[in-house]
Amino acid sequence: MERRQTADHSDRIASALSGDGPARSPLVASWSRSARLHGLDPESGHSPDRLTDTELRAVQDAMELTIRASRPSLDNLFRAVGSAGCCVMLASPDGIPVERRGITGDDADFEGCGLWTGTLWSEAREGTNGIGTCLTEKRQVTIHRNQHFLRRNTGLSCMSAPLFDPHGLVAGALDVSCAREDMNEAFAGLVAHSVSESVRRIEEELLRLWYPHARLVMLPCEDKGYGGLLAVDKDDLVIGVTQPARNALGLVAGDLSSNPRPLSDLLGLAADDGFEAAERAVLSRALARAGGNVTAAARELGISRATFHRKLGRIGN
Repeated sequence: MERRQTADHSDRIASALSGDGPARSPLVASWSRSARLHGLDPESGHSPDRLTDTELRAVQDAMELTIRASRPSLDNLFRAVGSAGCCVMLASPDGIPVERRGITGDDADFEGCGLWTGTLWSEAREGTNGIGTCLTEKRQVTIHRNQHFLRRNTGLSCMSAPLFDPHGLVAGALDVSCAREDMNEAFAGLVAHSVSESVRRIEEELLRLWYPHARLVMLPCEDKGYGGLLAVDKDDLVIGVTQPARNALGLVAGDLSSNPRPLSDLLGLAADDGFEAAERAVLSRALARAGGNVTAAARELGISRATFHRKLGRIGN
């Protein structure tokens, strides 16, 4: 029976990859990369490669901010899915799990199949799999059992999604994996939804940690989707956004890091960018903070009461 299952899996992949035409689905495209680009054999029996403790600590140190942003969501997600035999992992942009949540009784099984911190789950190493494939394709994926490229991974169901930093670069991946045979595709879909929601929360927290002194603005959203958050500095320039906001605004990864954009421009709001408008805004904010007290507002700005009044009169306030 084992030999028959082995042949079935290999034959299914070989059949899907036969011919020179384009891949018929994203899954087959991933199988093609696994076989043709990375030179993997579906029947490879090697154990997952693993970093040394020193190497793992170096990866974890490089991801310190992302790990901090992720921990509350990892805990909450594990509370939701752990009793169903799932483990929850945060992986690096290279597909290396750096944080993990799991039930102690299941740990030996998960460690045996490589679902552990420090193992290498890139698509180049393990073929089609949740962590590696979502990072390669930069989108959420579910790789259910025999959709994995390597036969030794076909007992797993993996629901994974990439994480993006405030500049739109891949910061890691969130994964929920299960080795139980009763994990059906319907339940996997529910878990995948929870993964998506957790990714949104992690990216929001990462934005807060990345820009602790910025003002956060929620992007208005006209449909039923989620608009995301924007980080705005003291000059009203948008300096970072969550991925939903980036998608909604059509921003390119890395653009805000080198070219912050005025909030009014991104939101399509009318704005008077002249010097007088800027001065009026400064005076108005100072007056509002002082509760209408001109003397206090002038003191805050380091000017005399008479100068404050003169400026107000000149700009028509």
